[in-house]
Amino acid sequence: MSRPIADTPSFLAEAAGREKETTSWNMLSLEMQLWIEVFLLVGLGVVMIYSASSIMAIRKFGDASHYLKRQLICMGLGLIIMLVFSRMPYKRLTEQVRWLLVLVVIALGLVLIPGVGVEVNNARRWFQIRGFSLQPAEYAKVIWVMYLSVSLSRKQENVRKFSVGFLPHIIICGVLSALIIKEPDFGTTFMVGCLTMIMMAVGGVPMRHLFLLYPVAIYGFYRFVYLVPYRWERVTAFLNPWTDPLDSGYQLIQAWIAVGSGGLWGKGLGAGQQKLFYLPESYTDFIMAVIGEELGFAGIAVICILFFCLFRTGMRISRIAPDLSTTLMALGLTMLVSLQALFNMSVVLGLVPTKGLPLPFISYGGSAFTADCMAIGILMNIARSGEKQVTQNV
Repeated sequence: MSRPIADTPSFLAEAAGREKETTSWNMLSLEMQLWIEVFLLVGLGVVMIYSASSIMAIRKFGDASHYLKRQLICMGLGLIIMLVFSRMPYKRLTEQVRWLLVLVVIALGLVLIPGVGVEVNNARRWFQIRGFSLQPAEYAKVIWVMYLSVSLSRKQENVRKFSVGFLPHIIICGVLSALIIKEPDFGTTFMVGCLTMIMMAVGGVPMRHLFLLYPVAIYGFYRFVYLVPYRWERVTAFLNPWTDPLDSGYQLIQAWIAVGSGGLWGKGLGAGQQKLFYLPESYTDFIMAVIGEELGFAGIAVICILFFCLFRTGMRISRIAPDLSTTLMALGLTMLVSLQALFNMSVVLGLVPTKGLPLPFISYGGSAFTADCMAIGILMNIARSGEKQVTQNV
């Protein structure tokens, strides 16, 4: 059922009116724009994953395309997921979102059990399935956005009440965050917190209630960053990596060398030096540094423009969404992909401390890629419904 614009958060309502006037003039549908933007990002990711991982793959497996082959399998699965969610009836999504959240909570609990979850580098975040790793926390972000958007829209009449709009959502967010930080995965926990704050603010929860979370955030920083040596080392390394250039500051310094040596146009595809066992995580979290070295500032600019276009398209979808829950869902999913891209690039450039967030659609990793495809598929679904309603109202 469509909702009157007056029921929408004010800044989205104003934009919705403008969107209804201009959408019919667009030559490409918003769904097609998403397809093009994602296709270009995925294409760049395929090329850069192979370039960044081939040397490591030869050393470990004797096959330069080992990581590329695995990522291509995940990409095929991700595109299927995107198609399924783009065509699935929206009501089915909203009806099942509670059960999806329950399944995610169960999965986050199971992954912490020794013998069930796989431990890598002192972190227990994955299930091992036929040689592939599945990370529940990646899907938890998407499903949490879905649940929060549906819940906030259903509680609109009482959303400003502390016991209705604020407390229940914060309790569930706390449960998710506690399970994820236990893995440990501070980056994903941080992202869940950011998305919760943004969506609750847009969804009508009073700011005086949200301000109550600041003491919680300060305590969380003290408890899970300052008191955890390796995380606090990341903060001090971010402030001045040259104080410990061979340990805590090593990765950031190598990323700077890669980006700085690339110059304007880069050294050329495949000609990068830092991926030759100098830069850790060169084909995962720090793939942007390889892009900077091989494709230069021009390559980084292209990536930034594509993500900005994706953000803009997602925000336009939120403006024409047929009801409040889809407006919030489109906004949340757009912010999920965009914030991850922003934080990943900021980490590589030394603008924020290292968080371990992949670059959407470009970094190596199956769970992150398929979860992002799930988010984009839902956005496409909302775009089609919204444009259909706009067309009917013209």
